[in-house]
Amino acid sequence: MVSKKRKIVLLFGGRSAEHEISLLSAASIYNNLDSKKFEIISVYINKKGDWKIVDSPLLSSDKLEAGPFSSFLPWNKSASSQPIDADIYFPVLHGPYGEDGTIQGLLEMADVPYAGASVMDSAVGMDKAMTKIIWEAKNLPVVKYLIVPEKEWRANQEAILSEIKAELPLPRFVKPACLGSSIGISKVKEDSETPAALDEAFRYDRKILVEEGILGRELECSVLGNEEPKASLPGEIMPFREFYDYEDKYIEGKTRFGIPAQLTPSQSEEIQRLSVEAFKAIDCSGMARVDFLMDGKSEKIYLSEINTIPGFTEISMYPKLWEVSGLSFPLLLEKLIELGLDRHREKKKSRENYDS
Repeated sequence: MVSKKRKIVLLFGGRSAEHEISLLSAASIYNNLDSKKFEIISVYINKKGDWKIVDSPLLSSDKLEAGPFSSFLPWNKSASSQPIDADIYFPVLHGPYGEDGTIQGLLEMADVPYAGASVMDSAVGMDKAMTKIIWEAKNLPVVKYLIVPEKEWRANQEAILSEIKAELPLPRFVKPACLGSSIGISKVKEDSETPAALDEAFRYDRKILVEEGILGRELECSVLGNEEPKASLPGEIMPFREFYDYEDKYIEGKTRFGIPAQLTPSQSEEIQRLSVEAFKAIDCSGMARVDFLMDGKSEKIYLSEINTIPGFTEISMYPKLWEVSGLSFPLLLEKLIELGLDRHREKKKSRENYDS
């Protein structure tokens, strides 16, 4: 007896500055989902936030953008009445309006299963400042940092620059609090560079982080699971440029990778332990990639950030680390789908209405 194919809605594109990365990730997922087990419905979201069913994410940008789009909002004149019959949704929307709990909230309201992190863990994981606050409360190791809201920066620039100089030694990193793919990040080597770095970060977010720069190794670990998450072997990024920025990630591609990283057994175990603890601290589910910094002198390990929809391109660390840990890309995708279905089933066991 031939089993029925599961229908997967692949959501990709989106309004964020990481739109193009989403296209690459979606194409990779499309190519690696087992066509004998899954029927893929591809839904492209353009930079305005309008939706359209397309043949696949492998189409050119011109073809993706061609033709009419519709809104998912019922009061919008362009709202689509075309129903989608699916077993589960798979958001591949990096950055704001996709990785921050917004699309997850929409799917929760629709009462449909979806792969990846849920609403709260997506929102917390997207906000690097909030993530660090929670990790600190859980006594997990993070580098020294300051949170700078844009309104305060515009009103008290001299005071904020003085605080940064006093609290954070050089070099330091300045980054938007709620963005990924190294967009808007600057490495500051001189105090005179700080104002420009802050202004650059504020182009993308109203709240930014200024962090102490750790001179050492950049490490990453993939996490998979719901209540009992597991960590992959750690990997290492060896940037070609000053740090692993957008140009090197997606354009130049000259950075080298250690897959797995060359670490002692105790170091690998510690990174895996911290990855799971960081994942559980924000009550994450489904998947995440946890990033670390290791001090070059002391070899102390610091948590950097967590990504609840990590890159799924052919060169992305999340699937590659699972592959070297014994889980192939197609099986990883199947596992993520099963985890999403499991979480939905568990949620449906809870009472949604109060009966007196």
